[in-house]
Amino acid sequence: MIITQQKDIDEIYGMIEPYDKILIAGCDGCCQPPRSVEEARVLGQLLELKAKNNGKDLKWRAITVLRQCDDRIAASTIRPFVGEYDAIISLACGLGVVMMNRVFKDILTFPGQDSMYGGAENAGENFYVEYCESCGDCILAETGGVCPMAGCAKHLSNGPCGGMVDGMCEVGGYEHECAWVKIFERLKKFDRLDLFQKYRPPRDYRLRTSPSFIEINKQYTNEPPEEEAKE
Repeated sequence: MIITQQKDIDEIYGMIEPYDKILIAGCDGCCQPPRSVEEARVLGQLLELKAKNNGKDLKWRAITVLRQCDDRIAASTIRPFVGEYDAIISLACGLGVVMMNRVFKDILTFPGQDSMYGGAENAGENFYVEYCESCGDCILAETGGVCPMAGCAKHLSNGPCGGMVDGMCEVGGYEHECAWVKIFERLKKFDRLDLFQKYRPPRDYRLRTSPSFIEINKQYTNEPPEEEAKE
Protein backbone atom coordinates (compact mmCIF):
# COMPACT_ATOMS: atom_id res chain seq x y z
CA MET A 1 0.00 0.00 0.00
CA ILE A 2 1.04 3.61 -0.44
CA ILE A 3 1.74 5.33 2.86
CA THR A 4 0.60 8.94 2.93
CA GLN A 5 0.82 11.81 5.38
CA GLN A 6 -1.65 14.68 5.46
CA LYS A 7 -0.22 18.06 4.57
CA ASP A 8 -0.24 20.86 7.12
CA ILE A 9 -3.64 22.56 7.29
CA ASP A 10 -2.06 25.95 6.56
CA GLU A 11 -0.49 24.59 3.39
CA ILE A 12 -3.79 23.10 2.22
CA TYR A 13 -5.68 26.29 2.98
CA GLY A 14 -3.12 28.28 1.05
CA MET A 15 -3.85 26.17 -2.03
CA ILE A 16 -7.61 26.74 -1.99
CA GLU A 17 -7.77 30.24 -0.49
CA PRO A 18 -8.74 31.87 -3.83
CA TYR A 19 -11.81 29.61 -4.14
CA ASP A 20 -15.22 29.74 -2.46
CA LYS A 21 -16.60 26.24 -3.08
CA ILE A 22 -14.42 23.19 -2.54
CA LEU A 23 -15.05 19.50 -3.22
CA ILE A 24 -13.00 17.28 -0.89
CA ALA A 25 -12.53 13.79 -2.30
CA GLY A 26 -11.39 10.96 -0.09
CA CYS A 27 -10.02 7.73 -1.55
CA ASP A 28 -10.94 4.18 -0.55
CA GLY A 29 -7.97 2.72 -2.43
CA CYS A 30 -4.62 1.62 -1.07
CA CYS A 31 -3.60 4.76 0.83
CA GLN A 32 -2.76 4.22 4.48
CA PRO A 33 -3.78 5.51 6.92
CA PRO A 34 -7.27 5.43 5.35
CA ARG A 35 -8.32 8.72 3.74
CA SER A 36 -12.02 8.18 3.16
CA VAL A 37 -15.13 10.32 3.57
CA GLU A 38 -14.72 10.67 7.35
CA GLU A 39 -11.27 12.19 6.97
CA ALA A 40 -12.59 14.39 4.14
CA ARG A 41 -15.31 15.75 6.47
CA VAL A 42 -12.81 16.51 9.21
CA LEU A 43 -10.60 18.37 6.74
CA GLY A 44 -13.62 20.31 5.48
CA GLN A 45 -14.52 21.40 8.99
CA LEU A 46 -10.96 22.52 9.69
CA LEU A 47 -10.78 24.49 6.45
CA GLU A 48 -14.19 26.08 7.11
CA LEU A 49 -13.05 27.18 10.56
CA LYS A 50 -9.81 28.57 9.18
CA ALA A 51 -11.72 30.44 6.48
CA LYS A 52 -14.03 32.00 9.07
CA ASN A 53 -11.02 33.17 11.04
CA ASN A 54 -9.95 34.94 7.86
CA GLY A 55 -13.37 36.52 7.33
CA LYS A 56 -14.41 34.18 4.54
CA ASP A 57 -17.39 31.88 4.06
CA LEU A 58 -16.12 28.59 2.59
CA LYS A 59 -18.58 26.09 1.13
CA TRP A 60 -17.44 22.49 0.90
CA ARG A 61 -18.66 18.96 0.37
CA ALA A 62 -16.96 15.68 1.33
CA ILE A 63 -17.25 12.56 -0.81
CA THR A 64 -15.10 9.49 -1.40
CA VAL A 65 -13.91 7.58 -4.46
CA LEU A 66 -13.25 3.86 -4.63
CA ARG A 67 -9.93 4.45 -6.41
CA GLN A 68 -8.91 7.85 -7.70
CA CYS A 69 -6.06 6.35 -9.74
CA ASP A 70 -8.64 4.56 -11.93
CA ASP A 71 -9.77 7.11 -14.52
CA ARG A 72 -13.16 5.46 -15.12
CA ILE A 73 -14.02 5.14 -11.43
CA ALA A 74 -12.85 8.68 -10.72
CA ALA A 75 -14.83 10.09 -13.64
CA SER A 76 -18.09 8.31 -12.80
CA THR A 77 -17.90 9.22 -9.11
CA ILE A 78 -16.81 12.85 -9.36
CA ARG A 79 -18.62 14.00 -12.51
CA PRO A 80 -22.06 14.47 -10.84
CA PHE A 81 -20.53 16.97 -8.38
CA VAL A 82 -17.68 18.67 -10.18
CA GLY A 83 -19.74 21.38 -11.89
CA GLU A 84 -20.85 22.83 -8.55
CA TYR A 85 -17.35 23.55 -7.21
CA ASP A 86 -14.38 25.81 -7.94
CA ALA A 87 -11.61 23.37 -7.00
CA ILE A 88 -11.00 19.86 -5.66
CA ILE A 89 -8.85 18.66 -2.78
CA SER A 90 -7.76 15.05 -3.22
CA LEU A 91 -6.96 12.87 -0.24
CA ALA A 92 -5.48 10.20 -2.50
CA CYS A 93 -1.79 9.64 -3.12
CA GLY A 94 -0.02 11.55 -5.87
CA LEU A 95 -1.34 9.07 -8.44
CA GLY A 96 -4.90 10.08 -7.63
CA VAL A 97 -4.11 13.79 -7.84
CA VAL A 98 -2.51 13.37 -11.27
CA MET A 99 -5.39 11.25 -12.55
CA MET A 100 -8.04 13.67 -11.29
CA ASN A 101 -6.32 16.53 -13.09
CA ARG A 102 -6.15 14.42 -16.26
CA VAL A 103 -9.81 13.42 -16.10
CA PHE A 104 -11.19 16.83 -15.09
CA LYS A 105 -9.22 19.29 -17.17
CA ASP A 106 -11.46 22.29 -16.46
CA ILE A 107 -10.93 22.32 -12.69
CA LEU A 108 -7.81 22.13 -10.55
CA THR A 109 -7.33 19.23 -8.14
CA PHE A 110 -4.96 19.99 -5.26
CA PRO A 111 -3.11 17.42 -3.09
CA GLY A 112 -4.10 17.11 0.54
CA GLN A 113 -1.49 14.40 1.14
CA ASP A 114 2.21 13.79 0.79
CA SER A 115 2.96 10.33 -0.65
CA MET A 116 5.73 8.83 1.46
CA TYR A 117 6.57 5.25 0.34
CA GLY A 118 5.27 1.76 -0.31
CA GLY A 119 4.88 -0.02 2.99
CA ALA A 120 2.65 -1.78 5.45
CA GLU A 121 1.35 -1.46 8.98
CA ASN A 122 3.04 -3.49 11.67
CA ALA A 123 0.13 -5.08 13.49
CA GLY A 124 -0.10 -4.01 17.12
CA GLU A 125 2.79 -1.57 16.87
CA ASN A 126 0.82 1.34 15.44
CA PHE A 127 3.32 2.51 12.84
CA TYR A 128 4.02 2.07 9.14
CA VAL A 129 7.24 0.68 7.68
CA GLU A 130 8.75 1.14 4.22
CA TYR A 131 9.15 -2.22 2.48
CA CYS A 132 9.33 -1.37 -1.24
CA GLU A 133 10.80 1.47 -3.32
CA SER A 134 9.38 0.27 -6.66
CA CYS A 135 12.93 0.17 -8.04
CA GLY A 136 12.08 -1.75 -11.21
CA ASP A 137 14.59 -4.58 -10.54
CA CYS A 138 13.24 -6.84 -7.82
CA ILE A 139 15.80 -9.17 -6.20
CA LEU A 140 13.65 -10.42 -3.32
CA ALA A 141 14.14 -13.98 -4.61
CA GLU A 142 17.82 -13.63 -3.69
CA THR A 143 17.39 -11.90 -0.33
CA GLY A 144 14.86 -14.03 1.51
CA GLY A 145 12.07 -11.56 0.93
CA VAL A 146 13.89 -8.67 2.67
CA CYS A 147 14.36 -5.69 0.34
CA PRO A 148 17.85 -4.14 0.52
CA MET A 149 16.71 -1.07 -1.42
CA ALA A 150 13.98 -0.13 1.03
CA GLY A 151 15.66 -1.65 4.08
CA CYS A 152 19.23 -0.42 3.65
CA ALA A 153 19.79 3.30 4.15
CA LYS A 154 22.70 3.17 1.68
CA HIS A 155 20.94 0.96 -0.90
CA LEU A 156 23.78 -1.57 -0.83
CA SER A 157 23.43 -4.62 -3.09
CA ASN A 158 26.16 -6.90 -1.69
CA GLY A 159 26.11 -7.16 2.06
CA PRO A 160 26.49 -4.82 5.04
CA CYS A 161 28.90 -1.89 5.23
CA GLY A 162 31.37 -1.01 7.95
CA GLY A 163 28.77 1.13 9.68
CA MET A 164 26.91 -1.93 10.97
CA VAL A 165 27.50 -2.63 14.66
CA ASP A 166 25.90 -5.61 16.44
CA GLY A 167 23.34 -5.91 13.68
CA MET A 168 22.29 -2.26 13.87
CA CYS A 169 22.69 0.46 11.23
CA GLU A 170 24.75 3.59 11.88
CA VAL A 171 22.27 5.70 9.88
CA GLY A 172 19.72 6.96 12.40
CA GLY A 173 21.92 6.36 15.42
CA TYR A 174 21.89 2.54 15.54
CA GLU A 175 18.16 2.41 16.16
CA HIS A 176 17.28 0.31 13.10
CA GLU A 177 18.29 -3.20 12.18
CA CYS A 178 20.73 -3.67 9.33
CA ALA A 179 18.83 -5.05 6.34
CA TRP A 180 21.75 -7.21 5.25
CA VAL A 181 22.04 -8.85 8.65
CA LYS A 182 18.36 -9.71 8.41
CA ILE A 183 18.92 -11.05 4.90
CA PHE A 184 21.83 -13.20 6.12
CA GLU A 185 19.82 -14.63 9.01
CA ARG A 186 16.83 -15.31 6.77
CA LEU A 187 18.86 -17.15 4.12
CA LYS A 188 20.84 -19.07 6.75
CA LYS A 189 17.58 -20.34 8.24
CA PHE A 190 16.70 -21.97 4.93
CA ASP A 191 20.26 -23.10 4.13
CA ARG A 192 20.49 -20.72 1.16
CA LEU A 193 23.61 -18.76 1.96
CA ASP A 194 24.67 -19.47 -1.62
CA LEU A 195 22.31 -16.63 -2.51
CA PHE A 196 23.99 -14.34 0.01
CA GLN A 197 27.40 -15.03 -1.56
CA LYS A 198 26.17 -14.23 -5.05
CA TYR A 199 27.69 -11.06 -6.51
CA ARG A 200 25.25 -8.49 -7.82
CA PRO A 201 26.50 -5.91 -10.35
CA PRO A 202 25.83 -2.20 -9.81
CA ARG A 203 22.14 -1.45 -10.10
CA ASP A 204 20.81 -0.15 -13.39
CA TYR A 205 19.21 3.09 -12.28
CA ARG A 206 17.90 3.65 -15.80
CA LEU A 207 15.06 1.36 -14.74
CA ARG A 208 13.93 4.14 -12.39
CA THR A 209 14.24 6.95 -14.92
CA SER A 210 11.06 8.98 -15.18
CA PRO A 211 8.64 8.85 -16.82
CA SER A 212 8.40 5.06 -17.14
CA PHE A 213 5.97 3.12 -19.29
CA ILE A 214 4.80 -0.48 -19.48
CA GLU A 215 2.82 -1.73 -22.47
CA ILE A 216 0.27 -4.02 -20.82
CA ASN A 217 -0.48 -6.04 -23.96
CA LYS A 218 3.20 -7.01 -24.29
CA GLN A 219 3.46 -8.47 -20.79
CA TYR A 220 3.48 -12.19 -20.04
CA THR A 221 3.72 -13.36 -23.64
CA ASN A 222 5.80 -16.18 -25.09
CA GLU A 223 5.33 -14.96 -28.65
CA PRO A 224 8.54 -14.01 -30.47
CA PRO A 225 9.12 -10.38 -31.45
CA GLU A 226 7.40 -9.36 -34.65
CA GLU A 227 10.72 -9.21 -36.56
CA GLU A 228 11.61 -12.78 -35.59
CA ALA A 229 8.12 -14.06 -36.40
CA LYS A 230 8.47 -12.85 -40.00
CA GLU A 231 11.70 -14.78 -40.60
